[in-house]
Amino acid sequence: MQLTEIRIAGFGGQGVILSAMVLGKAASIFESGFATLTQNFGPEARGGACSAQLILSDSPVLYPYVTQPDILVVMSQEAYTRFGPELRDGGTLIIEQDLVRVSEIDKKKSIKVYSIPATRIAESLGKKMVLNSVMVGFFTALTQLLPADAVRKAVADSVPAHVCDLNLQAFEKGFEYGAAALAHPAVGNGDLEMQYAAE
Repeated sequence: MQLTEIRIAGFGGQGVILSAMVLGKAASIFESGFATLTQNFGPEARGGACSAQLILSDSPVLYPYVTQPDILVVMSQEAYTRFGPELRDGGTLIIEQDLVRVSEIDKKKSIKVYSIPATRIAESLGKKMVLNSVMVGFFTALTQLLPADAVRKAVADSVPAHVCDLNLQAFEKGFEYGAAALAHPAVGNGDLEMQYAAE
């Protein structure tokens, strides 16, 4: 994989840091790549701003901080407002469909925008807290940066045993949703990708 700068952001309690850890672990432990992770969050345990900077590469990473993300994953409107301007031209924006509204200006840029109702999907599985695993699955299918099996192993290795199966189910739901989004792209450069109603 070529060097890819990724920022994942949202608010405390959404599993932002764990999402980045899973992807970094998939690259560096379950694949032969390299990863760096830096994080920052507010003083609140839940509800405060939270973000993670992740760099994936097939060679050692010399500078661990994201300068201009190739991929931005946002799970709150505040995160989109704060970090959206950093996304490079031609980059990929992945949003939580029910919590983030993309501006008309960004819709006209050359960025690719994908959305998923990750929270609703997680709730349909019985636990809203697994929305991060839904997002990780969606990310994996869309970006194709990492083999799905490596990410599955990283998910299983990163969550408590009693919720492992649930997180893997959430990953699969997100992955299926991402595969569907790739198979049915919206027409027009810079437009929102086709959105699917939550089941």
